[in-house]
Amino acid sequence: MAEIIQKDGTWIFDGDALRLTPGRDKNVSLLRKTLGELRVPLGALAGISFEQGRKAGRLRLRLRDGADPLLQATAGRLGEPHDPYQLAVDSDRYGVAEYLVDEVRNALLLDQVPGDPVSTYLLPGPSVPLSAAAGDGTASFDGEHVRLEWNWKTEDSKAAAGARTLAVGDIAAVEWHPAAGLENGCLRFTVRNAPTKAPPKYDPNSVELWGFRKDPLMALIAAAVQARLPHPAAAAPAAALTAAAQEPEPAATAREDDHDALLRRLRELGELHRTGVLTDEEFALAKQAILKRM
Repeated sequence: MAEIIQKDGTWIFDGDALRLTPGRDKNVSLLRKTLGELRVPLGALAGISFEQGRKAGRLRLRLRDGADPLLQATAGRLGEPHDPYQLAVDSDRYGVAEYLVDEVRNALLLDQVPGDPVSTYLLPGPSVPLSAAAGDGTASFDGEHVRLEWNWKTEDSKAAAGARTLAVGDIAAVEWHPAAGLENGCLRFTVRNAPTKAPPKYDPNSVELWGFRKDPLMALIAAAVQARLPHPAAAAPAAALTAAAQEPEPAATAREDDHDALLRRLRELGELHRTGVLTDEEFALAKQAILKRM
């Protein structure tokens, strides 16, 4: 077993999984404290690294694509303080950190864990029920329904529509964006058969976020919902088949373009036949094939 204990948190590797426990230090982010301990199975890992610095180093885990609903929902937008897969390491513990890295890497090699994407979530996502108040509303999730309630900061027309309750089965996608610079963030739900391009400020299925301390907690709501949606690896082929089935017939102008192209091909074949490049039999077969397409 390999273990490293820091103010930022504790990582323990038992050969089968890594247990990541956030520290109690005041500098540990609210998101990590709320998320609590994570058990990351060895099969979910794509790699581990340790970077040394002058005063402190940093352990980083890299998970296989599609293994964690939190990473899927946040799409790499979790900042360094909130990322549960990073651990700050004091300089006097560099040796322990390097030992942990070696142990995990050896286990990955011995178990021949592939680094390619997975087609199912290998982590369960945040525990429910969950509730977070930030920005212009409160989002709650009980495992089956999302409820959005508004506060005094909500835009009037959005507030007038009242609280929203969305069943998981009606949600096609969920996304979380943190506020960045002058751009506000959001927690947005895409509802089946009701797409919208409205900004989060006016979208009744979105909570607008302004970059305050509790905003990152909305990422946990997004992750808990994401864990209960079809995995993207399974949804992509189905979406492609649906799109192909719903593809409209070619427009009349497209058919006319095809007709003109076939006529040009016929003229080209005739020229090749006249110059002796094509035999009579070859010309007849090619001509017949084009006439069938016309």
